[in-house]
Amino acid sequence: MVEIIQVNISGDDKPGLTAALMGVLARYDAFVLDIGQSNIHKSLVLGILFKTTTEQSGFIMKDLLFEASRLGVQIRFTPIERDQYDAWVARQGRNRYIVTLLGREVTASEIAEVSSIITAHGLNIDAIKRLTGRMPLDNPGGKSCIELSIRGQLTQDGRLAFQRELMSRSGSGLDISFQKDDIYRRSRRLICFDMDSTLIGTECIDELAERHGVGEQVKAITASAMRGEIDFKESFRRRVALLEGLSEDVMEEIAHTLPYNEGLERMMRILKMVGYKTAILSGGFTYFGNYLKMKFGFDYVYANELEIVDGKLTGRYLGEVVDGARKAELLRLLCQVENIHLEQAVAVGDGANDLPMLGLAGLGIAYHAKPKVKATADQNLSTIGLDGILYFLGLKDSQIDP
Repeated sequence: MVEIIQVNISGDDKPGLTAALMGVLARYDAFVLDIGQSNIHKSLVLGILFKTTTEQSGFIMKDLLFEASRLGVQIRFTPIERDQYDAWVARQGRNRYIVTLLGREVTASEIAEVSSIITAHGLNIDAIKRLTGRMPLDNPGGKSCIELSIRGQLTQDGRLAFQRELMSRSGSGLDISFQKDDIYRRSRRLICFDMDSTLIGTECIDELAERHGVGEQVKAITASAMRGEIDFKESFRRRVALLEGLSEDVMEEIAHTLPYNEGLERMMRILKMVGYKTAILSGGFTYFGNYLKMKFGFDYVYANELEIVDGKLTGRYLGEVVDGARKAELLRLLCQVENIHLEQAVAVGDGANDLPMLGLAGLGIAYHAKPKVKATADQNLSTIGLDGILYFLGLKDSQIDP
């Protein structure tokens, strides 16, 4: 008769421990159905699920007890009924999610609060993994990120309610990401970024306007658009018109002094290293987007082209305005060009005109965003720099930093 037995081992880790215990199972031709091991600060937790016969099970457990005693670890046996095992097999690959906690530091109270939300929604934590490097005790301005692998059944409404509750706890030093743990999450291939106030810490049109002495007028048009009195395209046309006569040399000066947002260089270095395609989809200007492309190696740039004649801006632009709808359209087109599914795309932005592409991409991240965007987006990153995106992608410091 078949018996299924779960073995749980805990204690100080020692070289050869796994080999010794597996040697016992091998001696009796036991079949390993599942195995998992975790080690934190030299403390080991090892779980083994194996199948054997009633005739052999007693001998196996006796020999495992002997090895555990010799190695100085604790061991516990749990019989598993066949229907329990069959139900476990039927659930494989389904209803699995990832919750990522990210900040300058992640406190015990924050972990406790998030864990309580998980429990309240009938979900269970399978595994916890630290993605950031080992943290020195004196670490002002550092990063801390842990990833929770959770499982359980959520309806569509339940999933939305769970995500809303998690996002309501995001902020004040903690960012939370909630993603379905599926094949798409593990195979992201394209990341599209807004530029102004996302990759760089300024709005280029404001910089140009200030240099041209029309800063207050441009701000007034922007405020009117924010109040919904005029749409983005009309506000853009009016603001660009005010730049007529500005020298192209001013654009070059601004490009060379752009304030890059924290983590940009590290993020781009690692994204390129692991093979991501990157794009700038901006309501700003191609002049500055192309400068970033040359400096950091972006693969694509789509933004607004200012008309320049005899070294001066004419106050007009060329081609179609890149607004929110156009950004989403470009994201879709880039996925077709790269021959990937939309779920494999990531979009990052801070403003209302980024919402269409944030909602379309498989992973949409509001980066240090305006309140309306933070309230709408599924993922927020506000506590650290752009390289925090790497942790939302599941990358780990020990694997990506030499």
